[in-house]
Amino acid sequence: MLDERDRKILDLLQTDAGISVTELADKVALSVSACSRRIQRLEESGHIARRIVVLDRNKMGVPTTVYALIKTVHHSDDWMEVFRKAIGDVPEIVEAHRLTGNHDYILKIVLPRVEQYDVVYKKIVRRVELFDVTASISMEELKSGLGVPVNYAD
Repeated sequence: MLDERDRKILDLLQTDAGISVTELADKVALSVSACSRRIQRLEESGHIARRIVVLDRNKMGVPTTVYALIKTVHHSDDWMEVFRKAIGDVPEIVEAHRLTGNHDYILKIVLPRVEQYDVVYKKIVRRVELFDVTASISMEELKSGLGVPVNYAD
């Protein structure tokens, strides 16, 4: 069961995983050793899945975001495994979700420029049959982040 200090630790770590344990302990009013033990417990319990570095997309040369909405007539486990492998092999595809509604999947694709989308599209359709693909270009990012709300965790 998480308490408010655990939630505060999680919130601070997901904002900056590089924060020192000393600074973190100070912010949550714990000793360094107690804070370190809590972090270890949160990692062991799976509340902390991993620690990552978020790169600046502009500096990495991939400022353009394209969302591809995909429809398929195939829904077998075998087809889904081929699809999963096909998109997994394309580093420009940074997110993929199976959907309810009018489309089956949505892919978030980051690119140096919109013209590069055709290269990614061809990589996918060469490997897996799709019924329809509709792409939308993000004009402006209004909110971005990897953090999740911490107040729902038990």
